[in-house]
Amino acid sequence: MRMLGLALARAAACAIGTLLTAPPAIAREVVAFSAGYSPGTVVVVTHERKLYYVLGNGAALRYPVGVGRAGKQWFGRSRIDGKYVRPDWAPPPEIRRDKPSLPRVIPGGSPRNPMGAAALTLAGGQYAIHGTNAPGSIGGFVSYGCIRMHNRDVTDLYARVGVGTSVVVVR
Repeated sequence: MRMLGLALARAAACAIGTLLTAPPAIAREVVAFSAGYSPGTVVVVTHERKLYYVLGNGAALRYPVGVGRAGKQWFGRSRIDGKYVRPDWAPPPEIRRDKPSLPRVIPGGSPRNPMGAAALTLAGGQYAIHGTNAPGSIGGFVSYGCIRMHNRDVTDLYARVGVGTSVVVVR
């Protein structure tokens, strides 16, 4: 019993240490937002490199994000069709073509896995809103079309949205 207690104490200490050393979320900032979207809608404004979670009554939560680089951006409407914690990542064919040394699958939780803490997959393509193992990329034009968030921010958004949530990506 004592060994179990020590193991639990060590696990708790590791979890607290991880939280204390993780980059702080610079998000969850409530801002004025009256673009006419229904509450609960996720709106990504690529030129701002911001994601808005519409709260209603003229307000939204604003998160900094990394978006698609030139020639890799997409715009339009979709919906969340899956929610995953620490997902495995299989590089799509375009990325494998550009980076042939990548393995076919990178396990969730691996420092080489670009999906980070969680992923919200989008219907109609190979795109997702996900965390990142490269927090310095947030705020840039950096991806092949996915929307990157700080891990704490994607975890926060993950708890707020469900499968079927509308996502709108605008310039």
